[in-house]
Amino acid sequence: MERSFEQAVVTSELETAMLATENTDHVANCLGVKVPASPFMHAKRIERINAARYEGQEIAGALHVVESTDRVLEMGAGLGIVGAVVARNAKPQEILSFEANPNLIPHIEALYRLNRLDGRITVRNEVLIAQKDRPATMTFHLGSSYLGSSLIRDGSPKTDAVDVPTADFNSVLKDFRATVLLMDIEGGELDVLRDADLTGLRAMVLEFHPDAYGIEGMRECKRILRRAGFDRVESHSSRTVWVCTRNQEAMANAA
Repeated sequence: MERSFEQAVVTSELETAMLATENTDHVANCLGVKVPASPFMHAKRIERINAARYEGQEIAGALHVVESTDRVLEMGAGLGIVGAVVARNAKPQEILSFEANPNLIPHIEALYRLNRLDGRITVRNEVLIAQKDRPATMTFHLGSSYLGSSLIRDGSPKTDAVDVPTADFNSVLKDFRATVLLMDIEGGELDVLRDADLTGLRAMVLEFHPDAYGIEGMRECKRILRRAGFDRVESHSSRTVWVCTRNQEAMANAA
């Protein structure tokens, strides 16, 4: 299983990478953000992080739209790298991140501390739900790799299942006064967008997962965004990753 592999990988390859790093408090560096050692680091991932190719399109898109006056809500923190890179380089007022996988939280927080981002970016181990009848908790399926872990039980091998607290997406968005949304939640974006109140947002960066809900589901996501007044930024978008900003007419109507 990859999780066992990931835990075992903090041996020769990781030690070699650490020796090659000037400061041994980190094993990789992405656009100025130091990434500490963890069970999720291996040689190939370290290489991608150093080259800014790990979540590279999402990072580039976020840095394109986020400004110093923004308040950024991040859904799906992953290893914490995307949010930390945005916090360090775009310097928004504040970033609030949500990550469903409890195994990642200590490593995300360690990355924030290492880069002295405490207070500028925080992470919560909760699932944001937009539907009014949201449950108090949801089952999160831990995969053999954190990349395969999700709320969706898709038939692939899972190592464990945990109950994760939920929070109301629309309330969080309003209370936090978010102006930019970063969303990579492994197929959960369609359910969020169907019931989301997006009026306070001026920009979004999100990854679609048609494997989870099909091509028509991805098209529905894009229709929802267009109806809400978001225009795709062609220079930073692809078929499955959209960087979009709200057009002036929609912004005026929202105001």
